[in-house]
Formats: sequence, C-alpha cells, structure tokens
Amino acid sequence: MTIDFIAAVLASPVSRRPFDQSTPLALETVTCTAPGPHEVIVEIQAASLCRSDLSVIEGVRAWPMPIIPGHEASGVVEEIGPGVTGFKPGDHVVLVYQAQCGICPCCEDGRPHLCAPGLEANRAGALLSGGPRLSLHGAPVHHHMGLSAFAQKAIVSEHSLVKVDDSVPFDIAALFGCGVLCGAGSILKTGAVQPGESVAIVGTGGVGSSAILGARLAGAERIIAVDLDEGKCASARALGATDTIIGGPDAAGEILELTNGGVNCALESAGNLEAFTTAYDATARGGRVVTLGLVSPETPYPLDIAGHVTSAKSIHGSYMGSCNPQIDIPEFVSLYQSGRFPVDQLISHTMPLKQVNLALERMAASTALRQILHPN
Repeated sequence: MTIDFIAAVLASPVSRRPFDQSTPLALETVTCTAPGPHEVIVEIQAASLCRSDLSVIEGVRAWPMPIIPGHEASGVVEEIGPGVTGFKPGDHVVLVYQAQCGICPCCEDGRPHLCAPGLEANRAGALLSGGPRLSLHGAPVHHHMGLSAFAQKAIVSEHSLVKVDDSVPFDIAALFGCGVLCGAGSILKTGAVQPGESVAIVGTGGVGSSAILGARLAGAERIIAVDLDEGKCASARALGATDTIIGGPDAAGEILELTNGGVNCALESAGNLEAFTTAYDATARGGRVVTLGLVSPETPYPLDIAGHVTSAKSIHGSYMGSCNPQIDIPEFVSLYQSGRFPVDQLISHTMPLKQVNLALERMAASTALRQILHPN
C-alpha cells in the first residue's frame, strides 16, 4: 500500500531572489510507502520555517536532491508500523530533526543530540530506519533531517517524535522541535547561563529570540541583543532584552563598554562570520562563546591562538541546544503552560502551505521571526 499527499519539493538549489517569484519549491503530489518497522506516518498540522531551511534552498550546505525541506513541525500520528510501541494513532507529536538511535555511545551517555547514526541518516536524505521512503513520478525524493515537514504528511522514524499534551496548540508545539531547542537550549544547556550573569545574543531571528526567552528563564541579569535590523531590536526588547545594539563593526566595542569588559556568555545565532566575530570579541576573559549558526562549510575564521589562551575563553558549538528532546521538550512545554516561557510571541506569520515561497522570501529578507505553515 502507498499513500499520496501534497508536499513542497525542491528539485535543485535556487539562489535567485525574490523567492516568491523564482519559486524554488513546487507543490507536488508525492507518494510514500506504508510505514515499515519502527516508522510512523504523521499528519502534519503546523510546520515552521527555520533559517537553516535557506541553506537547503540556496545550496549552501549539500543535500541530496530532489528533497522536501522542513524540519520544525507538529502533527497527529495517523498510522504506525510494526514494532512501534511508544505511539498510537491520534497522538499529538512534535517532530525532532535529529533521530536518536538509543544505542550508540552518545545516546548511551545522555547526549542523543550527537547520535551518529541519526546524523548519518540525515546526511543521506533518509530515515534512521532506512529509505528514502518518498517518490515523485516513480523517482526517489529525499527526506530533510528525517522529517520533510513542508507537506500534508510525513513518514518518519519513531525515534524522531516526542509526544505532547493534546491541549498544546499545534502552532505552538511546532516551535519546540527546533527553534526552542536551539535557542533556549543553547543558553540553558550549552552555555549553562547562571542567575545574575550577563548574556549577549547576536542575531535575533526566531532562534535568537528563543534564546532571549531562555536567558530570562536562566535568570540572566543583563541580556544584550544585537541585530542589524531595528525592528528586530524592538522585538528583542519586548521579549525581555535589557539592551539592544545595532549590529556592525562597533557592536562588540559597545558591549564591552556597557559591561565593563564583556559578557559571561555570548551566543551567535545569525549564521555568519561577522556575528561570530562580534560574539567572540564581546565575551569577557574566562567567558563562554556559543555558536549555532550554520555558516558555509568553506567559511574560514582566523583565530589568534595566543590571545585565545590568555583570554581563557571557551568556544562551544551547539547542536540542538545540547538538549535531550525526550526530556527537555516536555519540560519546555510545561514552562510554556505555566506562563513562564511565552514562546507564542515568536510567531510573526501564519499562512497556507501554498505560500511557502513567500515565507521563504520573508525569512531571507529578515522580516519575520517564526512563520507557521498550515498544510491542510
């Protein structure tokens, strides 16, 4: 048995803007197989755009083509394959872009965000359980991050799902699969920000804005948001930033002056070299630099090793915010339900799936935070 549904397919990378005119994503009727062992079919209810999706569209990072993008979503379990015991039809779920095999060394020692088999499957455009399971006119279509959520349905590994309470709106639930983990998680887990510390967040899109909420949860005394766009600086202040700075070559100097020597922890969430340089230079001696933006793999960074030693700074790469989704997503959801973590403020637009190229252009133009697509 096979299942047909509508999905946004990228045949090959497209960099020509505006994307609402070059239309890199085409709505097509794709086919997926019935769920195999440890696989689940999810009816997608809400899918959010992340800036990482642009790296797929523009070919900045290599992915097998054709592919269905989308790695931040929520939905309802529609059908389960053999061996699936943790989910049943009707369950509300968050889709998680890094599957966790549960048996590799990283999974066994509590670091499932570094699951090697999950990463290998993602890079192959497949599922942890195999694949691809998708096709168009008989030819294979690859999975993005094991999910391919810009679609009416998704076939995924059961290890790519986290069950959530039915009372959580789907638009909100979608945010927990990437933006919340990467943003708030990078502050709370990777950066381990403590009460009373100072934080700089360079780049205040959806993930950076989530990081501001995370810094508030951590009890940071000073939260300095840096962005090139004044509108996003205003949004950052509304979310809880104590200070905002327009990005540029002088931004780090302004932070050093504001804090009398730099912040305890600086987060780069813009995905470019200039933002990382600002974050590094704005960090105090002995402080932590956390970077999560996916720059081009060819981007060099000239590190002054002697200066790095004498400054005693530490640089932390943050993948999935160093979170364990099975534990941390329910905790973040609980914080949202208690009113302490208002992630609903991250949503700037909602629209049908057919407007996905317009949403891509808004994201490329930095005129949106989190945009929610409704496939049905």
